[in-house]
Amino acid sequence: MTKMSNLTTRIIVALFGIPLIIILAIVGKVPFLVFVLFIGLVSFFEFVNILKKRKYFPNLFIGGLSVFLIILNSYLSFIENEFLFFIIVLLLFLAELLIHKDSPIVNIGASLIGIFYIGFFSSAIVSIREFYKDTLFNYDEGGYLIVAILASIWICDSAAYFVGSAFGKHKILPHISPNKSWEGAIAGFIFSVLTMIVAKFIILNLVTISNALTIGIIIGVFGQIGDFIESMIKRDANVKDSSSLIPGHGGIFDRFDSLIYSAPLIYLYMHYFVQI
Repeated sequence: MTKMSNLTTRIIVALFGIPLIIILAIVGKVPFLVFVLFIGLVSFFEFVNILKKRKYFPNLFIGGLSVFLIILNSYLSFIENEFLFFIIVLLLFLAELLIHKDSPIVNIGASLIGIFYIGFFSSAIVSIREFYKDTLFNYDEGGYLIVAILASIWICDSAAYFVGSAFGKHKILPHISPNKSWEGAIAGFIFSVLTMIVAKFIILNLVTISNALTIGIIIGVFGQIGDFIESMIKRDANVKDSSSLIPGHGGIFDRFDSLIYSAPLIYLYMHYFVQI
């Protein structure tokens, strides 16, 4: 009964949340920037709280500010990322010098992991959405691409869950995610690729079949790896969810871990291999 109730809650939340996300993706510009800032900042806050369970203390203020500036910079391009990261490192060392007496190097390392992993990786989501910003009539294509990527991730997760539950016998990383199997992961991979190919014919006018195939492969492989990485972080801290912010779904970090991890790889591929 509890399992059914949890599934019902997940479905209700999805019915309200997914249309809103799709609208923000298609509109783009500042509304979508605000959405990604929300993902990045809340995920970093959840990341800090998870690590506190292990007695690690990333700097919430400097880390949060850094994540904010990194994502904002991906939209406004007001400073070179290398220089911004240099400033962040200086501030972290100064803060630890003044604040913490115990394990300052560990805390600095934890802060940098959170800033780099969540801040820089999340900023790639904005870069993907703004990829077509210099084309007069094709700006919406970036929004449709974000929708396709999200659909691919969601369908990948669903396929992996249902196929894994029904047929999963060979575990992948049982010490991290005991319930996930190779059968489920392969199903997720196949459906993520198929989703991107179908999206190419339905909503993606500028994306070629080879581009859609490659992006689907990136999602099918690295999106699932991103899920394992977040699970590893949570298991190390002995927590089930990053938070309880979304009823039935856990936290923001839980819901967008695959997108955060795969986004920079998708953007790098587009930047070097996709022609506008």
